[in-house]
Amino acid sequence: MAGRRPITSLLIKPAGPDCNLACKYCFYTSRRALYPRERRHRMTRQVAEEMIRQYMGMTSGTATFAWQGGEPTLMGVDFFRLVTALQMKHGRSGQVVANALQTNGTLLDAEWARLLRRYQFLVGLSIDGPPQVHDKWRVNHTGGPSLELVLRGLRVLRDEGVEHNALVMLTSHSFDKARIIWDYLHGLGIDFMQFIPCLERDPTTGEMSEYSVTPEQWGQFMCEVFDLWWGSGITAPGTGCPCPSTYVRLFNDLVEIYAGGEGPSCMLKDRCGEYVVIEHNGDVYACDFFVDKDHYAGNILKTPLGQLIHADLLEEFSVAKGRAGAECAECRWWRQCYGGCPKDRIYGAGHTECATSLCRGYQMLFEHADERLRRLAAHHTQQGASPNQMAEGEEQ
Repeated sequence: MAGRRPITSLLIKPAGPDCNLACKYCFYTSRRALYPRERRHRMTRQVAEEMIRQYMGMTSGTATFAWQGGEPTLMGVDFFRLVTALQMKHGRSGQVVANALQTNGTLLDAEWARLLRRYQFLVGLSIDGPPQVHDKWRVNHTGGPSLELVLRGLRVLRDEGVEHNALVMLTSHSFDKARIIWDYLHGLGIDFMQFIPCLERDPTTGEMSEYSVTPEQWGQFMCEVFDLWWGSGITAPGTGCPCPSTYVRLFNDLVEIYAGGEGPSCMLKDRCGEYVVIEHNGDVYACDFFVDKDHYAGNILKTPLGQLIHADLLEEFSVAKGRAGAECAECRWWRQCYGGCPKDRIYGAGHTECATSLCRGYQMLFEHADERLRRLAAHHTQQGASPNQMAEGEEQ
């Protein structure tokens, strides 16, 4: 098994776990325990410049920065003006910078949108569906709804022509509302979607939380969405294959795999480790879902990033995903998913060498979609185009 892949992006938490919302299912809130002496988490100019200087100095081609949280817009628009200035300062001739911002959208205004458009940020907007879905658990600190503010943010993005997509958390409350959510997003003019299964444990009981979906609920939802996706485009003459007009990350990635390529999403690869997480103070961790003491590599103010990414614990983390237990090794779908995200595998039997706890859901989807995915992949291979050119855009 090969070792760690080259780092292709940074996933940055400039405001750490801080957020102006209090979404009930948020897994990152608990990361405050890593920094008990800090009530407010904000990245300083020193950390930002060291991070950008070191990363751009070790990167050829495209340097990709994914800004997440918590809520990264808590940093304010001036911080991101500083970020783009530092990227230009430390960039080399011919080097390309790609920025992605994942946000709840509630703090966005015209000033934000103008900056995001000017520097071509790709914005991932967290929106779970219509009010009865979104406002169930995506609430503010007083328990009030947030969707109205999200829609205001969406409007300013659209008014300024900022590229954006929807990040949809699927919960036990929404798994049976595939058509409702699909129609609502399309009604908002959103054609780029990523559906994320909520899978969290209750910290007090250790049991799966009330927000979490079961494998069967996940599978049911994705099968329904697949049918909607399949029917969203125009059928190519003489082929019986549609060209879906909506980009759904999992489905477009699967077509890429069926066409003989590698799925762009980390959860569908045979190894982890194409990015590292950098917290607000420069701490480096293996993965967004593994920001904990066991997966801490060091701090960029003390040890260069180019050295940290080769830490033994990150190497081990990278290759662990590809170690299949007996159940996965004998599965006909192994090379479609490579066991999914390690976080979901640990939530299954407690270690990475086991099937993902969402295994049955993935099997339901593969069994439901296999024949059509094969046809679509063959069609795009014949056309000589990447399957992911069916729709533009990709969320990190």
